[in-house]
Parts: sequence; structure tokens; C-alpha cells
Amino acid sequence: MPPKALPGFRDFYPEQFAERAYIFETWRRVVRRYAFVEYDGPPLEPLELYTQKSGDEIVGQLYNFDDKGGRAVAMRPEMTPTFARMVAARAQALRKPVRWFSLPQLFRYERQQKGRLREHFQLNVDIVGEADVLADAELLSVAVEIMRALGLSAADVRARVSDRRLLNGLLEHLGIAEAQWPAVYAVLDKLERQPRDVSAEKLTAAGLSSENVQIILGFDTLTFDELQSRYGQAPSVAPHAQRFAEYLSYGAALGLAEWIRFDLTIVRGLAYYTGIVFELFDAVGEFRAICGGGRYDNLLSSLGGVDLPALGFGMGDVVLGELLRARGKMPAFQVVEDRYFIVASQGTKAEDVLAIATSLRQNLLSVSVSYGLSRASIEGRKASKQFDDARAHGTNVILYLDRWPHLNGSGSTLAMEVGTVDGRPKTSVPQNVLEALCSSQRTEALAAAQQIQDIAKQLLHDQLKDQTPT
Repeated sequence: MPPKALPGFRDFYPEQFAERAYIFETWRRVVRRYAFVEYDGPPLEPLELYTQKSGDEIVGQLYNFDDKGGRAVAMRPEMTPTFARMVAARAQALRKPVRWFSLPQLFRYERQQKGRLREHFQLNVDIVGEADVLADAELLSVAVEIMRALGLSAADVRARVSDRRLLNGLLEHLGIAEAQWPAVYAVLDKLERQPRDVSAEKLTAAGLSSENVQIILGFDTLTFDELQSRYGQAPSVAPHAQRFAEYLSYGAALGLAEWIRFDLTIVRGLAYYTGIVFELFDAVGEFRAICGGGRYDNLLSSLGGVDLPALGFGMGDVVLGELLRARGKMPAFQVVEDRYFIVASQGTKAEDVLAIATSLRQNLLSVSVSYGLSRASIEGRKASKQFDDARAHGTNVILYLDRWPHLNGSGSTLAMEVGTVDGRPKTSVPQNVLEALCSSQRTEALAAAQQIQDIAKQLLHDQLKDQTPT
């Protein structure tokens, strides 16, 4: 039996690679419009970089080993520690706020399930050096704009947003001890996914009163307006509610109002989040979170020794790709606009084909040009067989090359006709155009290539018109 890819790892055949490239291109295009610049780091890092942040228990989720120098290393499971290390190394020199993004491949040894593999690519977008909530609104705007660029609307995706400071202030107002907060976070994080009685039991076991248990269980439907009405004047709540209201005002100015849903159950499982947090979900609830992130003002200090406010999000390619395919938003891909195949008649030399192909490739950036990859397949193969090869390659334009001997026997002249795979009448390329195509003068060769492309486009247009029902 032939070997297969490892469990949780993917082969990217051309059609899957085209989908991945589409997502990557959209990520880069949108994020750069927000003035972020791209960076990258090594896929292999010291193991302690991750245990320092997440503790020794993370080792069970890593691809880790001792390298040949005896160093304990791991394939990167996330980008934030690398990001923190790199920012800390140049913190004094970097202009603030830092606006960086990356597209790393990440690795985690964990159970496979829908939307989660053992490797994936992830867009990481981070801002360092700005504490104002305008930066938080800007960060969410980037994520939402990516959704728009991929053809998704507020009817398809929801941004569920909360604030750790607001939640903590509310818990303090309710008289819930700080030592009990982690238990509350854990219940809120699973409130949608576990039975209510199980959540109630866990809160009761943590020492919450029955009244507070019921209040916490109602957090999944509590709107921000209701929170302000009930608790907005409480000293431990008021400043955080005012800050969040300002965040929503910025979000509305950025065109996010219809995307945002206030949701106190969004706590993000990672303990390092300190402020506004968010996750993007499909509106139907069919998939895992598309994206998640928030403010982590203390993390750079703990990882890199640099005390700077920071925030960021990660958006993986697995769930996003599944969502686009499920909603019919993943385009059908063709690598280039048109695919040309050169068919050589007997008498045409391989060198003729190569010279023509080279000029077309240099001057027509929106087409691909292919042909047989051996002298025998070009010079010794019947034109009909080459035509079959062209169809098998998904070609839509055929360039027929012939060499006509001169009557006086002194040489031969190269000729070209342009056709399509449906066998309609071919169009001859004027001899002066063909000669110009092979000219050393770039402007002449470019004009000739464009004339040949125009002939091909007209044939394709006629073909499409004939196929369209009247």
C-alpha cells in the first residue's frame, strides 16, 4: 500500500492549492489596506518559549523533540510567542503602534475533529503600543473586512464581542470572589455546548449562590443595553461599560454595527487576555469559530520583558475554507485566464515551438503556454495526437505551427493559425505579426503577442456566443 499523508495533515493538489492561495491573497490584500506589514519567524522554536507561556502541560499537544545539538525544540503551535520575542528584541527601535501580520503554518498534536487538524495556516494580525479601544475596533474591522472581501455578509457571520474587564467588574459587583472567577470563565466558555443543569452544578460547586448561578446562566442572552440599565451605575462596572460603549461607537463608524453581538460568554480560553475579546462565528452555528482574538496587555511583558499594550487575532484557513465551500463562496479556479497549447505539424522544429512559447510567455502575462516536453512529442507526434494532449490539459486555445518549404527549395517559412478545442474554423496569423513576435525588439514582440491574443479572444467569444441558447 502506498504511503499516505500523516493523520491531520493535508496534501494540496492544484485545485486545493488554488483555494488556499485565494484565501491567502485575500488576507494579504485586506490587511495591507489597513497599513499592516508582513513578517515571519522560524517554524522551529525552543520548547521553553511555549512552556513559559502555557506551562508544561502544553508539551502533550506539541510536536517536540531534542535536536542533534541536544536542544529541546518544538514545531510552532502558535505565532504569538515568536511575535512577542521578535517585538521585544527591537522594542526600542520599532515605531509605535506596531502593525504586523503573518501567515504561519502551525502544528498541534491533538484529536482531529471538524474544523481542527494537526496543522493549519493562520492569519495573525497584531497591534502593539496602543491602549485605546479605537485600536480594538480597528482590529475587529480588519477581520470583518476580510469576511466582506470573501463575499460573506452580516447575514452569514456574527462578531461576538465581550470585555474581560467588564465581565470582571460585573462579577465583583455580584459579590463573586476573584478566586471563583476561573470557574465562572470555564462555565461561560462552554455555556452553549453543555446542558444548563451541568453548568449550574459547576457554578454551585465553585461556591456561587443560587441567585448568582441564575444570573450567570443568563449571560448568554444579556444585551449591552440591559447590562447598562441594570449594572451600569455600579462603581466596579461603570468605567468598563463606558469604555465598551465608546468601542461600539467606533465600531459603528467603521461599519461594524450590524456584525457585532454583545456576548459575555466569549471569554476566550486563554488566560492572557485582559480586555476586549471577540470571535467570529457563522450565523447558522454549523462551524467552529472562524476567528478569535482580543487584547493581551500583559503578555509581552511576561514573554519578552517589554511592557507594552497589545492586541491581535488569529484566523485559520480550515474553518474558513469549509465555510466558503458550504456557502458557495469559494470560486471555481483556473490558474490563468486562458491556456494556450502549441500544436506542431510535421516539419516544425522543437526550436520553433520554444521560441514562440518564450515570446508569448514574456509578453502575455494572463495566459499559460504549454506543449510536448520532448523533441519526439513535438516533431514526431501527429497533430491530431497533440490536439488530444491539449484537450487533456484543459486547453481552450490551440496555436497551430507549420513550416512551409519555399518553392525554390531554399528554405521554409513558419506559419501560425489560431483555433479552439471545439474544432471551429481556424484564423491565420498575418506573417508580419508572426515575424514581429520573434523580433528582438520588445515593443514589436509585445504588440504582436497582443494581436494573437486578440484573435484568440475573438474565437473564444464566438464560441461562447454559439453555445449560449437564444
